[in-house]
Amino acid sequence: MSGRVRAGTRLACVLLVCALLGGCGIGTDVRDVIEDRYPLQQRTGDTAVYTSNEPVSSTAAAIAGAVRPAARSTDRGAEYLRYDDDIVIVSPAPAGSTVQVEDLDGRYRGGAFVFLGPGFRPGSPAAGGFGGGPGGIK
Repeated sequence: MSGRVRAGTRLACVLLVCALLGGCGIGTDVRDVIEDRYPLQQRTGDTAVYTSNEPVSSTAAAIAGAVRPAARSTDRGAEYLRYDDDIVIVSPAPAGSTVQVEDLDGRYRGGAFVFLGPGFRPGSPAAGGFGGGPGGIK
């Protein structure tokens, strides 16, 4: 009987951990969160643009609160949130802000966001570019 109790306890622990991680936004796709919260304005390939009635800071905070970014930076009134597969750019608009979601294989890998600093450099180890440690130069 103790084997059944242990198995039940393990299962309960696994379910609890999964519920907690799900509640923290881990495993949640940022594109799904944005699509659920903001109206789509335009989609071209792997890039989608949404609108928000809220200012840049509130919109970026809501997105980052739902799904924690790997890096976050601001520049000229826009906020940049980097995720594993996407970069989210929240910029000012006349009636709030726009939320642009781009696949990281595009402009990011080409160095378009190098001005944002750590976490946004294509050469950082997380981005798989040059300088990623031993064997990083190919």
